[in-house]
Amino acid sequence: MVTEALLDVSDLRAGYGDAEVLRGIDLKVDFGEIVAVLGSNGVGKSTLNRTISGILRARTGAIRFDGVAIEREKPAAIVARGLIQVPEGRRIFPNLTVAENLDLGSYRRGTERRAANRDRVFAIFPRLAARRMQRAGTLSGGEQQMLAIGRGLMAEPRLLILDEPSLGLSPLLVEELFALIGRIHGEGVAVLLVEQNVVQSLEIAGRAYILAEGQCVMSGPSADIAANPELKRAYLGL
Repeated sequence: MVTEALLDVSDLRAGYGDAEVLRGIDLKVDFGEIVAVLGSNGVGKSTLNRTISGILRARTGAIRFDGVAIEREKPAAIVARGLIQVPEGRRIFPNLTVAENLDLGSYRRGTERRAANRDRVFAIFPRLAARRMQRAGTLSGGEQQMLAIGRGLMAEPRLLILDEPSLGLSPLLVEELFALIGRIHGEGVAVLLVEQNVVQSLEIAGRAYILAEGQCVMSGPSADIAANPELKRAYLGL
Protein backbone atom coordinates (compact mmCIF):
# COMPACT_ATOMS: atom_id res chain seq x y z
CA MET A 1 0.00 0.00 0.00
CA VAL A 2 1.41 3.39 -1.04
CA THR A 3 1.26 6.05 1.68
CA GLU A 4 0.25 9.53 0.55
CA ALA A 5 2.93 12.19 0.91
CA LEU A 6 2.65 14.82 3.63
CA LEU A 7 3.06 17.55 0.98
CA ASP A 8 2.26 16.88 -2.66
CA VAL A 9 2.68 19.70 -5.19
CA SER A 10 1.58 18.95 -8.74
CA ASP A 11 1.99 21.04 -11.93
CA LEU A 12 2.09 24.25 -9.87
CA ARG A 13 2.07 27.55 -11.74
CA ALA A 14 2.19 30.96 -10.09
CA GLY A 15 3.56 34.43 -10.62
CA TYR A 16 3.07 38.16 -10.31
CA GLY A 17 1.02 40.19 -12.77
CA ASP A 18 1.85 39.07 -16.31
CA ALA A 19 5.04 37.31 -15.20
CA GLU A 20 4.82 33.57 -14.67
CA VAL A 21 7.51 32.52 -12.17
CA LEU A 22 6.59 28.89 -11.42
CA ARG A 23 6.10 26.88 -14.60
CA GLY A 24 4.75 23.52 -13.61
CA ILE A 25 6.48 22.46 -10.38
CA ASP A 26 6.09 18.88 -9.08
CA LEU A 27 7.39 18.24 -5.56
CA LYS A 28 6.74 15.89 -2.66
CA VAL A 29 7.74 15.74 1.00
CA ASP A 30 7.05 12.56 2.94
CA PHE A 31 6.30 12.36 6.65
CA GLY A 32 9.43 12.94 8.75
CA GLU A 33 11.62 13.74 5.74
CA ILE A 34 14.08 16.55 4.99
CA VAL A 35 13.82 17.70 1.38
CA ALA A 36 16.04 20.43 -0.07
CA VAL A 37 14.98 22.83 -2.82
CA LEU A 38 18.10 24.31 -4.37
CA GLY A 39 18.83 26.95 -6.96
CA SER A 40 20.33 30.38 -7.46
CA ASN A 41 18.60 33.71 -6.88
CA GLY A 42 15.60 34.40 -9.08
CA VAL A 43 14.68 30.81 -9.98
CA GLY A 44 11.41 30.85 -8.03
CA LYS A 45 12.28 29.38 -4.63
CA SER A 46 10.63 32.08 -2.53
CA THR A 47 7.65 32.20 -4.90
CA LEU A 48 7.24 28.46 -4.33
CA ASN A 49 7.25 28.98 -0.56
CA ARG A 50 4.74 31.82 -0.78
CA THR A 51 2.40 29.77 -2.95
CA ILE A 52 2.55 26.66 -0.77
CA SER A 53 1.83 28.84 2.29
CA GLY A 54 -1.16 30.53 0.66
CA ILE A 55 0.38 34.01 0.59
CA LEU A 56 0.38 33.90 -3.22
CA ARG A 57 -2.52 32.24 -5.02
CA ALA A 58 -1.65 29.42 -7.41
CA ARG A 59 -2.76 30.04 -10.99
CA THR A 60 -3.09 26.36 -11.80
CA GLY A 61 -2.01 23.07 -10.29
CA ALA A 62 -2.61 21.34 -6.98
CA ILE A 63 -1.14 21.54 -3.47
CA ARG A 64 -2.17 18.75 -1.11
CA PHE A 65 -1.19 18.65 2.56
CA ASP A 66 -1.84 15.36 4.33
CA GLY A 67 -4.27 14.44 1.57
CA VAL A 68 -6.26 17.71 1.65
CA ALA A 69 -6.25 20.27 -1.19
CA ILE A 70 -5.01 23.60 0.22
CA GLU A 71 -4.25 25.66 -2.90
CA ARG A 72 -7.37 27.81 -2.30
CA GLU A 73 -7.06 28.09 1.47
CA LYS A 74 -6.00 31.26 3.28
CA PRO A 75 -2.61 31.39 5.06
CA ALA A 76 -4.17 31.24 8.54
CA ALA A 77 -6.02 28.02 7.69
CA ILE A 78 -2.83 26.49 6.28
CA VAL A 79 -0.93 27.39 9.45
CA ALA A 80 -3.69 25.80 11.53
CA ARG A 81 -3.07 22.54 9.66
CA GLY A 82 0.57 22.56 10.80
CA LEU A 83 2.32 23.81 7.65
CA ILE A 84 4.61 26.49 9.05
CA GLN A 85 7.02 28.72 7.15
CA VAL A 86 10.06 30.52 8.54
CA PRO A 87 10.49 33.26 5.94
CA GLU A 88 13.69 34.60 4.47
CA GLY A 89 15.06 37.57 6.39
CA ARG A 90 13.96 36.36 9.86
CA ARG A 91 11.21 39.00 10.30
CA ILE A 92 11.28 38.97 14.07
CA PHE A 93 9.74 41.74 16.16
CA PRO A 94 12.81 43.71 17.28
CA ASN A 95 11.18 45.64 20.11
CA LEU A 96 9.70 42.55 21.74
CA THR A 97 11.66 40.18 23.95
CA VAL A 98 12.80 36.73 22.87
CA ALA A 99 10.04 35.13 24.96
CA GLU A 100 7.38 37.46 23.52
CA ASN A 101 8.48 36.67 19.97
CA LEU A 102 8.25 32.97 20.70
CA ASP A 103 4.79 33.29 22.23
CA LEU A 104 3.52 34.97 19.07
CA GLY A 105 4.43 31.80 17.18
CA SER A 106 1.65 29.95 19.00
CA TYR A 107 -1.04 32.49 18.13
CA ARG A 108 -2.80 30.17 15.64
CA ARG A 109 -1.62 26.76 16.77
CA GLY A 110 -0.20 25.25 19.96
CA THR A 111 -1.67 27.85 22.34
CA GLU A 112 -2.63 25.31 24.99
CA ARG A 113 0.92 23.94 25.14
CA ARG A 114 2.68 27.29 24.86
CA ALA A 115 4.79 26.96 28.01
CA ALA A 116 5.90 23.40 27.22
CA ASN A 117 6.71 24.35 23.64
CA ARG A 118 8.72 27.35 24.82
CA ASP A 119 10.75 25.05 27.07
CA ARG A 120 11.31 22.73 24.11
CA VAL A 121 12.60 25.64 22.00
CA PHE A 122 14.92 26.70 24.80
CA ALA A 123 16.24 23.14 25.02
CA ILE A 124 17.04 23.16 21.29
CA PHE A 125 18.43 26.71 21.36
CA PRO A 126 20.05 27.24 24.79
CA ARG A 127 21.36 30.61 23.66
CA LEU A 128 17.78 31.85 23.42
CA ALA A 129 17.04 30.61 26.92
CA ALA A 130 19.87 32.76 28.26
CA ARG A 131 18.42 35.78 26.44
CA ARG A 132 14.72 35.17 26.98
CA MET A 133 14.08 38.68 28.40
CA GLN A 134 16.36 40.45 25.92
CA ARG A 135 14.89 42.53 23.11
CA ALA A 136 15.10 40.57 19.87
CA GLY A 137 16.58 43.49 17.93
CA THR A 138 19.72 43.36 20.09
CA LEU A 139 20.49 39.72 19.22
CA SER A 140 23.20 38.73 16.78
CA GLY A 141 22.23 37.65 13.27
CA GLY A 142 22.65 34.00 14.15
CA GLU A 143 20.58 34.35 17.31
CA GLN A 144 17.83 36.13 15.38
CA GLN A 145 17.71 33.24 12.93
CA MET A 146 17.45 30.80 15.82
CA LEU A 147 14.61 32.91 17.20
CA ALA A 148 12.79 32.86 13.86
CA ILE A 149 13.04 29.07 13.70
CA GLY A 150 12.06 28.76 17.35
CA ARG A 151 8.99 30.88 16.71
CA GLY A 152 8.05 28.47 13.92
CA LEU A 153 8.44 25.52 16.27
CA MET A 154 6.04 27.13 18.73
CA ALA A 155 3.24 26.36 16.23
CA GLU A 156 3.94 22.63 16.49
CA PRO A 157 4.74 22.21 12.77
CA ARG A 158 4.03 19.00 10.93
CA LEU A 159 6.05 20.48 8.07
CA LEU A 160 8.52 23.31 8.66
CA ILE A 161 9.52 25.33 5.58
CA LEU A 162 12.86 27.09 6.07
CA ASP A 163 13.51 29.81 3.48
CA GLU A 164 17.24 30.57 3.18
CA PRO A 165 17.99 30.07 6.89
CA SER A 166 21.77 30.36 6.42
CA LEU A 167 21.63 33.65 4.49
CA GLY A 168 24.04 36.23 5.90
CA LEU A 169 25.52 33.98 8.59
CA SER A 170 29.20 33.28 9.14
CA PRO A 171 30.50 29.82 8.16
CA LEU A 172 30.76 28.81 11.82
CA LEU A 173 27.16 29.82 12.52
CA VAL A 174 26.01 28.06 9.37
CA GLU A 175 27.54 24.83 10.68
CA GLU A 176 25.76 25.30 13.99
CA LEU A 177 22.47 26.12 12.29
CA PHE A 178 22.49 23.02 10.10
CA ALA A 179 23.26 20.87 13.13
CA LEU A 180 20.23 22.37 14.88
CA ILE A 181 18.05 21.69 11.83
CA GLY A 182 19.18 18.08 12.04
CA ARG A 183 18.16 18.00 15.69
CA ILE A 184 14.70 19.40 14.87
CA HIS A 185 14.30 16.73 12.19
CA GLY A 186 15.40 14.11 14.72
CA GLU A 187 12.36 15.02 16.81
CA GLY A 188 10.10 13.94 13.94
CA VAL A 189 9.44 17.24 12.17
CA ALA A 190 9.41 17.13 8.36
CA VAL A 191 11.49 19.94 6.85
CA LEU A 192 11.42 21.61 3.44
CA LEU A 193 14.79 23.36 3.26
CA VAL A 194 14.94 26.06 0.58
CA GLU A 195 18.54 27.15 0.25
CA GLN A 196 21.43 28.41 -1.85
CA ASN A 197 23.89 26.60 0.44
CA VAL A 198 24.21 23.55 -1.78
CA VAL A 199 26.87 21.48 -0.04
CA GLN A 200 25.44 21.45 3.47
CA SER A 201 21.85 21.18 2.27
CA LEU A 202 22.68 18.03 0.32
CA GLU A 203 24.48 16.62 3.36
CA ILE A 204 21.44 16.99 5.62
CA ALA A 205 18.58 16.28 3.20
CA GLY A 206 17.44 12.86 2.04
CA ARG A 207 16.23 14.12 -1.32
CA ALA A 208 16.62 17.32 -3.32
CA TYR A 209 15.01 19.26 -6.13
CA ILE A 210 16.95 21.62 -8.40
CA LEU A 211 15.05 24.65 -9.69
CA ALA A 212 15.99 26.67 -12.76
CA GLU A 213 13.82 29.29 -14.46
CA GLY A 214 10.74 28.29 -12.50
CA GLN A 215 10.96 24.60 -13.30
CA CYS A 216 12.25 21.52 -11.54
CA VAL A 217 15.11 20.40 -13.76
CA MET A 218 16.32 17.53 -11.58
CA SER A 219 15.31 15.63 -8.48
CA GLY A 220 16.51 12.57 -6.64
CA PRO A 221 18.46 11.33 -3.63
CA SER A 222 20.80 14.00 -2.31
CA ALA A 223 23.79 11.66 -2.51
CA ASP A 224 23.23 11.17 -6.24
CA ILE A 225 22.97 14.89 -6.89
CA ALA A 226 26.02 15.65 -4.76
CA ALA A 227 28.05 13.08 -6.71
CA ASN A 228 27.14 14.50 -10.15
CA PRO A 229 29.67 17.21 -11.07
CA GLU A 230 27.99 18.01 -14.38
CA LEU A 231 24.71 18.67 -12.64
CA LYS A 232 26.35 20.99 -10.13
CA ARG A 233 28.10 22.93 -12.91
CA ALA A 234 25.00 23.24 -15.05
CA TYR A 235 22.37 24.18 -12.47
CA LEU A 236 24.06 25.24 -9.28
CA GLY A 237 27.01 27.24 -10.52
CA LEU A 238 29.61 25.15 -8.70
